[in-house]
Amino acid sequence: MSAALVDPPISVLAKVEELNRGCACRTLDGEGLRRQLESEPALAGLGDEIALTRPNLFSRTAVFITPAQRARMAAIVDAAQEVTALPHFRSAAIARAPAIAGLEFGPQGVFLGFDFHLSARGPKLIEINTNAGGALLNAALARAQRACCDEMASAFAPSGDLEHAEDAFFLMFVAEWRLQRGAAPLERIAIVDDAPAEQYLYPEFRLFARLFASRGIEAVIADAHELEWRDGKLRHRGQALDMVYNRLTDFYFEQPEHAALRAAYVSGTVVVTPHPRAHALYADKRNLVELSDADALAALGVDATTRETLLSGVPRTVAVTRGNAAALWAQRRELFFKPALGYGSKAAYRGDKLTRRAWEEILSRTYVAQALIPPSERIVQVDGARTDLKLDVRAYVYASEIQLLAARLYQGQTTNFRTAGGGFAPVFVLS
Repeated sequence: MSAALVDPPISVLAKVEELNRGCACRTLDGEGLRRQLESEPALAGLGDEIALTRPNLFSRTAVFITPAQRARMAAIVDAAQEVTALPHFRSAAIARAPAIAGLEFGPQGVFLGFDFHLSARGPKLIEINTNAGGALLNAALARAQRACCDEMASAFAPSGDLEHAEDAFFLMFVAEWRLQRGAAPLERIAIVDDAPAEQYLYPEFRLFARLFASRGIEAVIADAHELEWRDGKLRHRGQALDMVYNRLTDFYFEQPEHAALRAAYVSGTVVVTPHPRAHALYADKRNLVELSDADALAALGVDATTRETLLSGVPRTVAVTRGNAAALWAQRRELFFKPALGYGSKAAYRGDKLTRRAWEEILSRTYVAQALIPPSERIVQVDGARTDLKLDVRAYVYASEIQLLAARLYQGQTTNFRTAGGGFAPVFVLS
């Protein structure tokens, strides 16, 4: 391991532990967050709406990490991106997916989400997601923090370029457009989901619409079933669309209500990001089997340093089959079971909580079993009482670059936004 990935003296690790496990102070400046969210007249009232309808979207505290943890996450991201770029890895991943994933138009896919647990032996990559939500919300949240005491002030080194976050996100969409359309003008973009106004992260859709509009791109928030494929154009309420910011969880556009988007995407006449190919290459959890297997990585020709980074950074993952079912059941207390095409922790199970009924469901579907890496914890104040919450850290990534780190605080088996005191929390690197 290089010196850049080794923590400085133990005092830094101890300080981070002290802050995360000992300091329950609230760092969120509520009025500052309101100003961040309502930076334009069109967004007036957004802060109150979130507080009323989504009280657990934002935690009131921050999470702290060491420079070495930040560097190690970056190294794991780089290593994973290096392997997913290999032709043999790509051909295998595409072969497992529906045929639409084989189409390639140029764009890489915005907002990859690399999710980590912070173990005693360093960050562990538990999964990768496409269309990871929350980046704009987390940029606003991170800028609305203030140190609660002099001791904490030195720890407020941001994990990304907060001042220019919106510019970086916008330029990412521009880069996606140019990869497929070159110098042609981008005039109209749709942020697309099913029943978008009912989605938990709908406030972020509004932020993105204003982000695009403020930079001269007409933007609409569109329900996928309102899209039409007509006269060689993808249309929303009669208006032709150039680009779709895809927030659907129907990753391969297989549902009937997504037929228009599917037809437009297949034709190549609209730029869609993230897209089916990105999901197949990154978010299908069967890819973690290869990323955590020494023999598979060696067979791909991955160099020794990259192999070490992945094998130490990705928990061992195996496909669940009838052939290994007995062995996995016997080891279940040490495993976490995830659907290969799942998202948002849906139908995921900790092995020690697994019932025979759930186990039969797992065996009837396509699942992976991953070595259980317990999440680290953050202490928070809830109704005057100190409470331990679990946390994971999400790295928002584009073109191998970590744009922003954010944490999610929660109780229960998996991340959620139902925990008092939990929700998104900014990540700061101890300086």
